[in-house]
Amino acid sequence: MRCSIGLAEPETRKFPNEPISPRTLLKPGSLTLSETLRISNPKAAKLKAMSLLSDRAGKTSEVVVLPASTENPDKAAPGLVRIGLLLGCGSIAVLFGSLVFAYYWRKAAPGLWEPIALPKTLWISTAIILTSSGFFETGRRTFRTGNYARASRFFWITAALGLAFLGAQLVSWQGLIDNGAYLERNPFSGFFYLFTGLHAAHLLGGFAGIWIAIASKSRRREVVDAATFYWHFLGVLWLALFFVLAH
Repeated sequence: MRCSIGLAEPETRKFPNEPISPRTLLKPGSLTLSETLRISNPKAAKLKAMSLLSDRAGKTSEVVVLPASTENPDKAAPGLVRIGLLLGCGSIAVLFGSLVFAYYWRKAAPGLWEPIALPKTLWISTAIILTSSGFFETGRRTFRTGNYARASRFFWITAALGLAFLGAQLVSWQGLIDNGAYLERNPFSGFFYLFTGLHAAHLLGGFAGIWIAIASKSRRREVVDAATFYWHFLGVLWLALFFVLAH
């Protein structure tokens, strides 16, 4: 009796990444080449699965992963630091968005509303915070190359410019107070102090990120990226607030 062995055509599944069932394993020729390699090399398969959860998989032993799914399998899911950054910036955006809505609602309502001339120092503070973002971004890119000492110098310059920005804001406040623009006398001045004060308070969180980037011994790239992007976000937020107050 003769017996012939033939190779069956590989079974085509609707979802290539779905789990392989035991019944499929028993069918001859039902596995593709990539699936055969995945079974024969479980360590490589595990590393590939981890890479979907963190872009640090295989590069460091300090991988922080967050189980999640992505629409694009070639793009790593966000890690915990990235998720915290998005949640923080999102909540701040909602807060200031609500205040801007209240600003325009009060502006359109009848009653006392006397716009005041904005201090010239606000233009200086705007230039300062934009310049600081440039230095922070330069430091971030330098940090990614491994030149931590040079990156720290850019971070220190960013911190100094941040302090200069806060100093310019205080000068603006003092100028308004000298001109009689008090918090309770005019709704416009009240919103001015509210916008600038809350923005300055959130900028303190950026100083904390700079300190972590300089003093941290773990050299975690994600933390430096998050601190930089948070600083950029505050810079864009200030531009939006400045536009609202000036118009």
